[in-house]
Amino acid sequence: MTDKLDSAEAYNERGMERAENDDLAGAIADYTAAIAIDPNYAEAYYNRAYDRSEIRDYAGAIEDYTKVIELAPDAAPAYFNRGMAKAKIGDAEGANADCEYAKSLGL
Repeated sequence: MTDKLDSAEAYNERGMERAENDDLAGAIADYTAAIAIDPNYAEAYYNRAYDRSEIRDYAGAIEDYTKVIELAPDAAPAYFNRGMAKAKIGDAEGANADCEYAKSLGL
C-alpha cells in the first residue's frame, strides 16, 4: 500500500492523526507540507500553531496564529491562542489585547 498524499487536506488530516498519537514533529511536518501546497490554508496554519505551542515554540506559534488571523480575521480561537503564546514569552500587553479581542468576537 502506497502512502499517497497529494492534497493539502490529506497532509492536514495526517498531521491531525499524528498529533493525536503524540507525534508532534511529524504533525508539524505534515502541516508544513499542506501549507506548501496551499499557502492560504488557514486550518493547517492553526493546527501547526497549536502543535508548535505544545512543543514550546511560542514564536513559531505566534507567527502561525498571525497568519490564521490574516486569512480569517474573525477566528476568535486564533486570537485567544496567540494571546496565550504571547503570555508565555512575557508579552502581557499583547496577550491581554488578543484575549480581549477574542472575547469581543464571542469566544
